[in-house]
Amino acid sequence: MLFGPESTGKTTLSKKLSEYYDGAWVPEFAREYLQQKWDEEQKICEPQDILSIAIGQMKLENEAVDSGKKTVFCDTDLLETKVYSEAYYDGWCDTQVAEAAKSNTYDLYLLTYIDTPWQADDLRDRPEQREEMFEYFRQALIDNDRPYILVKGSLEERLQFITNHLNSLLI
Repeated sequence: MLFGPESTGKTTLSKKLSEYYDGAWVPEFAREYLQQKWDEEQKICEPQDILSIAIGQMKLENEAVDSGKKTVFCDTDLLETKVYSEAYYDGWCDTQVAEAAKSNTYDLYLLTYIDTPWQADDLRDRPEQREEMFEYFRQALIDNDRPYILVKGSLEERLQFITNHLNSLLI
């Protein structure tokens, strides 16, 4: 499970890891959902979108688990959706999403650090708050007692670090 603030390499890493391990890859449902909303209405995420995003994400994750692959690499999860909701909506998160985020866990979270270059797009909007957002994500893992490793460095350094760690777990 890749976890961390926007523009920290989660999509790239999760794709590469799923290829390396011949695992299932789960994209971030919110990205497609919100990009379509932006393209059609020029609107950003609103509180009423959170439940739909969570449902879409879980559908993708369940399909990946049902694929029969030994490993599943998720670009995001419900805890990440909860963190974003609380960060953007003054601590608020849909109660169903918050409850589901508590019970929906993974074997390992790969917390991506903010040492990657910021890449602007239609949806990313907090380049000046990268440290604050990183700490919010890190604290969510701690508060929810989730096992994690911190991933830093270039793409090659990140992949080497992660595969070394995962190889020791998958033996």
